[in-house]
Amino acid sequence: MILSVQRKSIEPGIAVLEMNGRIAMGSDSQTIEWGLAELIKENHKRVIFDLTQVTFLDSSGVGILMMCHAKLKKAGGALHIAGAQGMVNETLEITSLNNIVNCYATAAEAARGF
Repeated sequence: MILSVQRKSIEPGIAVLEMNGRIAMGSDSQTIEWGLAELIKENHKRVIFDLTQVTFLDSSGVGILMMCHAKLKKAGGALHIAGAQGMVNETLEITSLNNIVNCYATAAEAARGF
């Protein structure tokens, strides 16, 4: 498996999707979309994508993150990204996704940012 996604909760009303591996083209990345769809269905409005353990992010991965941001915003919520480092952080900066979605060093900082 290229990517694993684990769901957690912090503070009342904040859902976290912790990702481990590579966010790249392929069916594994659909796990992110499905996880977010489930959270929206459960009426979660504040979501953090924790990318601390993500080692690779390609253009289709950027597209998935952007689509998730748009879907959550349309549902009246907000997405924060936490823990992006190295190549993943550089990709967020090069694509300017970090100017669209609030990015934080840790999930705790991202939670405080809501």
